[in-house]
Amino acid sequence: MSIPWRDIAPVIVSICIIIGVAIVRSYSRTAAAIMATMPINVPLALWVVYAGANGDRGTMAEFTGSMLIGIFPTVFFLVVVALAARAGWRLAPMLAAGYAVWGVCLGLTLGVRHLLTR
Repeated sequence: MSIPWRDIAPVIVSICIIIGVAIVRSYSRTAAAIMATMPINVPLALWVVYAGANGDRGTMAEFTGSMLIGIFPTVFFLVVVALAARAGWRLAPMLAAGYAVWGVCLGLTLGVRHLLTR
């Protein structure tokens, strides 16, 4: 049984990025933060969807449109985590608060999208 490279390659690239962030962080936290927030997962996700959909234009348009919707809750996640970090919270509560706000914002975003497309 052989697994196609198009399925394995994005996972290998993701692992390399995580390792890269871990190494770079000891030299520059700013560089590590920039590396962590680079649009790296976006091209990887696009690659996986493109390969799975055989480059279908409609599938790609729908997927990228959904990605645009998903970016706003992610920004709010980062805002909450940053505020919690400044307040001195530990990692687990920071992430829990961030994901709670992310979930609420995602629900609101999807709800508004649903109302607008009725």
